[in-house]
Amino acid sequence: MNFNIQDIVRPNIQRLKPYSCARDEFKGRPARVFLDANESPYNQPYNRYPDPLQEELKKLLSEVKCVPADQIFLGNGSDEAIDLVYRVFCQPGIDNVVAIEPTYGMYGVCADINDVAYRTVPLEPGYRLNAEKVLAATDAQTKVIWLCTPNNPTGNALNRTEIEKILDNFRGIVVVDEAYSDFSAERPFRVDLERWPHLIVLNTFSKAWGCAAIRLGMAFASKDIIALFNKVKYPYNVNELTQQKAIAMLHDLTKVNLWLAAIRTERPKLMAAFAELSLCEEVYPSEANFFLARVTDADVIYNYLIECGIVVRNRTRVALCGNCLRITVGSPNENTELLAALRKFRVNGGKA
Repeated sequence: MNFNIQDIVRPNIQRLKPYSCARDEFKGRPARVFLDANESPYNQPYNRYPDPLQEELKKLLSEVKCVPADQIFLGNGSDEAIDLVYRVFCQPGIDNVVAIEPTYGMYGVCADINDVAYRTVPLEPGYRLNAEKVLAATDAQTKVIWLCTPNNPTGNALNRTEIEKILDNFRGIVVVDEAYSDFSAERPFRVDLERWPHLIVLNTFSKAWGCAAIRLGMAFASKDIIALFNKVKYPYNVNELTQQKAIAMLHDLTKVNLWLAAIRTERPKLMAAFAELSLCEEVYPSEANFFLARVTDADVIYNYLIECGIVVRNRTRVALCGNCLRITVGSPNENTELLAALRKFRVNGGKA
């Protein structure tokens, strides 16, 4: 597909002269004494600003994710990358984006914050993606299509052929959010970036890596798109503590892989046991670290679990998710406690 990134970048972003921080200016030359950034000489190492482009971390991440370091953007959670998509490509009050429904809510929140029209296309029965309907919702002012796979809150992986139809036929930015891809057997789209220059793939340290507290999100894209993100982002957007913790995790892949194996083992067992509960009407397929289940009365069951000290996510007010609860796969003990409480729900008539 003939695609020129400059055709869809906001004019003011094309003209933008990015802020040049002190660490950028001496880059590549040896230094021992730092008197350039108005830092305190005391309290090392926390007195120094972090690497603005996280080069050591990206080098390690590149080896794990099989993506060149210059095609990786790191941000304050995936939400920073989501917001940057709007800030780089969408003119407020003029452009629009298209997303499936239901899906991750921050796509819509960021659209509202940036004054960009947010169009939704309901998924087909079984939460299936229909590429033709998504493409039909676009027009000349559509700059971005949002796709989450495995999808949140439904848990299912979107059909790859349908995603490829969108990638092959849409001339704006296509964002494939793979926050939960580590739990899926599907081929990740990040390894096919060369095929689609308008593709952005999101990922996160919050899920499979067990690092939600450090707030580190990833975006994989062409060098041109990553350069635009780096141009617009704030200078030191990922702090030193976050970078060091992520580096430590990348050196401990064995532990992370054990966590992944444990969750993949627990997921089908928990889903099967949940499906046998009298209050459960349907458990939907999942390739994430959670599953969506339709129950007899989501509000009542959710409040009952709260009384038991157990928190799940009530999705009954989300489009196409009436009377649905989203259940994260926990440890074996946590899953056992959830099931025990729900079995008592039947016996006690809905009281803790």
